[in-house]
This record gives sequence, C-alpha cells and structure tokens, in this order.
Amino acid sequence: QVQLVESGGGLVQPGGSLRLSCHAPRMIFSVFTGYTMGWYRQAPGKQRELVATITAGRSTNYADSVKDRFAISRDNSQKKTYLQMRSLKPEDTAIYYCSADRDGLIYWGQGTQVTVSS
Repeated sequence: QVQLVESGGGLVQPGGSLRLSCHAPRMIFSVFTGYTMGWYRQAPGKQRELVATITAGRSTNYADSVKDRFAISRDNSQKKTYLQMRSLKPEDTAIYYCSADRDGLIYWGQGTQVTVSS
C-alpha cells in the first residue's frame, strides 16, 4: 500500500500564494521515481478534477484553469511532490489530493484543504 501525506493547505486571500507538499514516506526511492505524481482537487458539490501531473521523466501537464499560475515539481531524493500555487482565486477553493499513478493503478492521499477568501 502506498501512503501519501499532503501538507501546506490553508486559508489565503485572493491573489496570494501557497505551496502544497506530498510525501511518500514508505516508498523506496527507486520505486518512487517510476510513478507519475499528480495533484487533483474537489470543490464542494463538484467532481474531482485534474490539476497537474508530472511523469517520471518530469513531463508536466496542467488543467487549463491553472496554467501559468500553478507549477508542479518533484524531488525524487526526498520522495516529495510539490504544487506551487500563485495568483489564487476563490474558485481554486477545494480539497487538494496528491496521487501516485503507475501502470494505471492510482493511489491517493487524504487531501489538504485550500480556501481562497478575503
């Protein structure tokens, strides 16, 4: 079983920034490097949606709604994945989930709440 632990969520004003972190404490380094890591979010009353992914080869993919504002990165040595969020908007308010995907098998973290409000 893959354990993913998110952190870094919180309350931020519109236009502000946050950085989310996802740690895979029990995964060994050589296994972590083979996973596509991602961030998804789910707002109240809405379906979970893709925010960003980063492959083992560090190719990235973003939802149109966050392009040019969010940046995903990974530190394989630390077994961590990051989501740097800038110019946050109220519509970015959601629970953000970290994911680890390999060969179609996806693992999820418990989520971290991000609230953008004045």
